[in-house]
Amino acid sequence: MLRFGIDLGGTKTEGVVLDGDGRELFRERVPTDQSSYEALLGGIEQLYRHMAGTAGGGAHTLGIGTPGAVSPRTGLLKNSNTVCLNGMPVARDLRARLGRDFAIENDANCFALAEALHGAGRGRRVMFGVILGTGCGGGIVIDGAVHRGFQSIAGEWGHTVIDPRGPLCYCGQRGCVETYISGSGLEARHADAFADRRTASEVVTAFRAGDARATQTMNTFFERFGQSLANLIAVLDPDIVVLGGGLSNVDELYTRGVEEVARRVFSDSLETPIVKHALGDSACAIGAALVGI
Repeated sequence: MLRFGIDLGGTKTEGVVLDGDGRELFRERVPTDQSSYEALLGGIEQLYRHMAGTAGGGAHTLGIGTPGAVSPRTGLLKNSNTVCLNGMPVARDLRARLGRDFAIENDANCFALAEALHGAGRGRRVMFGVILGTGCGGGIVIDGAVHRGFQSIAGEWGHTVIDPRGPLCYCGQRGCVETYISGSGLEARHADAFADRRTASEVVTAFRAGDARATQTMNTFFERFGQSLANLIAVLDPDIVVLGGGLSNVDELYTRGVEEVARRVFSDSLETPIVKHALGDSACAIGAALVGI
């Protein structure tokens, strides 16, 4: 049976189709339309219909990865940085649109599961997967299974506070990890400091070229990354940390960033491998396919 996976991201929505052996048969990305709740669901439906047509209407499972998680108490989505989803019956409404059941899972959990089973975390008992993208998420995999936690918030590392006087986060707290080391956080902190609006990629390029302002922004970024991961390692002490999302492709994270973690970790040395993803930026969609029903 085929496995369909859809990853709803802040800027793109991606669909993959895997065969019974896990080989990728199809992949497509479309822009995420966040203009309204209905537009966003419509985009998912359109992509799913296209995937089903491409697969010839064959039998398949389906998993959908979303930012945030479904509340066990209400059945409504919570904690999503795609804020139009919060408080909405996303699973119910999508089931009505698609005319079928599916599994819905946090996108960082999808990423972590894919990397744990088939990627950089393979063979490790406890893995923490990090998404450094539009937002900043995390997922925990133990013995090959996602650990969701009692309230479905396990791994929500992006909303731990590292500076209570820091920038306001969409979640209502100040100084969340996400406000500093996500792509949007990096852009906002650079704009706040220098009234200079650049994309995260442009800031990184300027830093490598020796630009003084970009260097200051990136120095702070690496320091915040170090503190954030040192905190995480002190709590979970995973066998490995795997980084994904657009900012995970910044090579300096694995040198300067890891050095900043080592300076702060509550141990006599940093033994935890902090590594780049192995499955590329489709890991979330692959993970969604793996959890599908």
